[in-house]
Amino acid sequence: MAPAPQRLKRRPEFLRVAARGRKVAVTGLVLQALTRPEGGPARLGFTVTKKVGNAVVRNRTRRRLKEAARLLLREAPVQGVDLVLIGRDTTRKRPFGALMEDLRRALGRAGVTP
Repeated sequence: MAPAPQRLKRRPEFLRVAARGRKVAVTGLVLQALTRPEGGPARLGFTVTKKVGNAVVRNRTRRRLKEAARLLLREAPVQGVDLVLIGRDTTRKRPFGALMEDLRRALGRAGVTP
C-alpha cells in the first residue's frame, strides 16, 4: 500500500509548482502538477482565491477538493509528484461525482498516473 499523501503548506512550495509544473483546467477545478525527481509520496496543496466568495464559501470549496482528492488517491495512489488543486466558483456547485470525475480527468491530462 502506498503511503498517504503529504501536504504542501508553504508559499514557496506552491510557487514552485505553479512556475514549473503542468497546468490543467477542467470544469470543476484547476490542477497544477510537478514531478519530483526524489520520488516519495505525493504532496498535495489546496487553494481557493477570494474571487470565489467569503471565508465560509472558500472553506466549503476547499473541503470538497480535499475529500475528492482523498477518495481518488486512496483508490489510485500516486508517487513522486506535487499536486496543487485550485478551487473555482463552479467547484462548490458541482455534483460531487462530477467533481471526482473532473479530478480524475485532470490527473490523466497532466500525465499523473498511479
